[in-house]
Amino acid sequence: MEPPLHSVRPLHRTIFNRIFAVIYSIALLLLLFHHALNLFSSTSILSFFISISMFISDLLLAFMWPTGQGFRICPVTREVFPENLEKTVDKKDFPDLDIFICTADPYKEPPVNVVNTALSVLAYDYPTEKLSVYVSDDGGSELTLFAFMEAAKFGTHWLPFCRENKVLDRCPEAYFRSKYTLNSETDKIKIMYEQMKKRIENVVESGKVSEYITSEEEHEAFIKWNKEFTRQDHPAVIQVLLESCKDKDVTGFPMPNLIYVSREKSRTSPHQFKAGALNTLLRVSAVMTNGPIILIQDCDMISNDPRTPYNVLCYFMDASIRPKLAYVQFPQCFNGLNKNDIYSSEMKRWFHINPMGMDGLLGPDNMGPGCFFTRRAFFGGPSMSLFVQPELPQLSPDHEVNSSIKSKHILELADRLAGCNYEKGTNWGSKIGFRYGSLVEDYYTGYHLHSQGWISIFCQPKRPAFLGDIPITLLDVINQQIRWGVGLLEVAFSRYSPLTFGMQALGPLMSLCYAYYAFNSIWSIPITTYSFLPQLILLNKIYIFPKVSDPWFILYAFLFLGAYGQDCLEFILAQGTLTRWWSEQRIWLIRGLTNELFGSLEYLIKIMGFTTQGFHVTSKLVDDEQSKRYDRGIFEFGVASPIFLPLATAAIINLAALLHGTMQILKGGNFDESFVQLFISGFGMVNCLPVFEAMVLRTDKGRMPIKTTLISIISALCLYIVASFILKI
Repeated sequence: MEPPLHSVRPLHRTIFNRIFAVIYSIALLLLLFHHALNLFSSTSILSFFISISMFISDLLLAFMWPTGQGFRICPVTREVFPENLEKTVDKKDFPDLDIFICTADPYKEPPVNVVNTALSVLAYDYPTEKLSVYVSDDGGSELTLFAFMEAAKFGTHWLPFCRENKVLDRCPEAYFRSKYTLNSETDKIKIMYEQMKKRIENVVESGKVSEYITSEEEHEAFIKWNKEFTRQDHPAVIQVLLESCKDKDVTGFPMPNLIYVSREKSRTSPHQFKAGALNTLLRVSAVMTNGPIILIQDCDMISNDPRTPYNVLCYFMDASIRPKLAYVQFPQCFNGLNKNDIYSSEMKRWFHINPMGMDGLLGPDNMGPGCFFTRRAFFGGPSMSLFVQPELPQLSPDHEVNSSIKSKHILELADRLAGCNYEKGTNWGSKIGFRYGSLVEDYYTGYHLHSQGWISIFCQPKRPAFLGDIPITLLDVINQQIRWGVGLLEVAFSRYSPLTFGMQALGPLMSLCYAYYAFNSIWSIPITTYSFLPQLILLNKIYIFPKVSDPWFILYAFLFLGAYGQDCLEFILAQGTLTRWWSEQRIWLIRGLTNELFGSLEYLIKIMGFTTQGFHVTSKLVDDEQSKRYDRGIFEFGVASPIFLPLATAAIINLAALLHGTMQILKGGNFDESFVQLFISGFGMVNCLPVFEAMVLRTDKGRMPIKTTLISIISALCLYIVASFILKI
C-alpha cells in the first residue's frame, strides 16, 4: 500500500455551528416579526419612516448573516505529507511548472521588489528544467525590463548559493534581513545583491537605462525597444532572459526559464486589466513551455518555502482527485503586520477561516496570488465533453512543445498572441482562461470553475508558503477594497449572481459562500443607518428600541452578543488574538462607512453609464515616517479625502449622542428606555477612538486634516439641525 500524500478531517466546532445556526435563524425571524408589529402600529409618517429604516437595515443584516453560514456547516482542515511524494512518484515524472508574476507600474511597484519575488520562485527546490517564470509587465516599462536583466545575471550566483547552503528564505531581501550565517561566501553574495539593487534603484530614480547597460546584447535589446515604442502606443515585447537548456549558473547547473512579457496595448482597445494580462501569459506560455501546473503570483508576494511545489503535488499527483482538481489555494499571509494589525490587513476571516469552510464543500474561492492551477481547468469543465477547444492547436493544454523558446517561429507566434486585438472573435475571457466581467478576476474565475464542476483545495502549511506586503495607510487600504467592492457587485447583480445562477450550478451552501463575498458592500447600508439614525433620534429624546425590562430586549441582546461571540471564538480558534479580533471588527465598521459605501456609489455610477476611476494599482512604496507610525499602531489619515468624511461625521454624532444621553440620565432621565441607543452610541464612539485621536490629539503628518475635521463638524451639525426639524414636524 502506497503511503498517503495528504489527509483531511472536520473541525470540532462543526456541530456547535449547526446548532447555533438554527437557534440564531429563529431569533432573526422573531426580530423581523417585531419590526412588522412596529410598522403596523406606526401612528405617524415619522414613526413609519423610522420603523421602515430600521426594518430595512435589520433585513439586510438578516440576509447577510445566513450567507456567512455556508462557511460554518462543513469546515475542514488538511495536512500534506511531502516526504512521501518521491516514494510514489519519480522526480523525472514531476509536471512542468509555469509561474506567472504580474506588475503594472514601476513607480508604485518598485522593480527591485518584483525582482525579489521572481528570484524567490526561480530558486524553488524543483527540477530547474521543469521550471519557467513569466513576468507580465503591464506598464510596458524599460525600467522593469532592465531590472530583470540584472536579476537574470544575479540569479546565476543566487540559485547555487541557495542550493548549496540549503537556504530557507529564497528571497534575497528577506534572507539578508534574517539572521544569516556570516562567512566570506555570504558576504560576497550580499555585495553582489546590494550592487544589483543599487543599479536598479538608480535606473528607476533617473529614468535612464542607457547609462547602466553593460553588454552588447542589452544594448541591442533596448535599441529595438525604443524603436518599437515610437511606432505604437504600447507594442508587445517578449524577451527571453534565461533559457533552461542553454543558460547555466556559475556551477554549471541549468537555470530555469525566465521570460519577460509586455503585451500590446492600445488606447482604442479594451485591455481587461489583470485578467487580460494573465490570459496573455496563458497563451504565450502555452507555445513556449505549456506547463500543466501554473502558479499565479502578485509582484509583492514572495515565496517563503522553497519546497512549496512538493506540497502542491501531494494533491495534483493523487489520481483519486486529480481529474476534477482545478487549483490548490494557499492562504495570503503578510510581512510587517504591527502587533494589533490595526487595519486588519491579515484579513483572517477572508484568507484563513472562510476558506476552511468552503474546503469542506467544493473548495476555497480563488484569492489571486498563491494559487496553483492545472492548465486544463482554463479550457472548460473537467469531463472531455465540456472541453473548449482553443482557436489554435498550440494553445491546447495537451500541446507538446518541442522547439527552443528562443526560436524565431515561437517568438513570432508569441508576439502575435500578445497582441491587443488577438482575442477578438475568440472565447478568451468568456469560456477560456481568466474570466472578464469583473475587476476581481480571481474570485470570478474561481466561481466559474466551481460552477463547471471543478473542485479546489485549501493548503495551509505551518510555515506560510508565501508572504506579501501590506498597505500601511488607511487610504491605501480603503482604495484597494473599493476596487474589490465594485468588482464583487459586478458579479452580485450579473446574470451569474450566486443567488440565481450559483444556486443551480453550485447548490445552496456553496452559493451562499460566494454570495457572502459578492454582496459584501451592502453591509454599508445597515452600518451607515446604525451609525447615524439611533444617535440623531437620541439627541432629540426619542427612543426606538425596547426597554431593558421589555422581553424583546433579550432578543436584541442575544443577536448582538451571539454574532460577536461566535465571530470572536472563531478568530481565537484560528490562532488569532483578542486585540487583533477587536481590530478586525473595528475595521469592519470603518469599511462600512468608507470603501463599502463609496464602492457601492461607484458601482451605481458605473451601471448608469458614467465613467468611474477604474483600476488603480495599490502603491507598494513605504514612507519611513508612515512606517514608524504604523509600527506603533497609529492610524494614518493625512490626506484630505472625501472618503474620510462619513467616518469622521459619524464619530462626532456618536460622541455627541453619548454625552447628551448620559447627561439626560444624570438629570433623572429614563435609563431603561435609552439604554440601547446609549450603548450603540458608546460602541460607535469606542470604535472611533483612533479618529478622535487623529482629529484632536495628534500633530504629525498622519493626523486627520483640519479641513476634513471642520467639514465633518459642519456636516454633523447640519444633520442634527435637519433631523431636529423633521422630528418636530
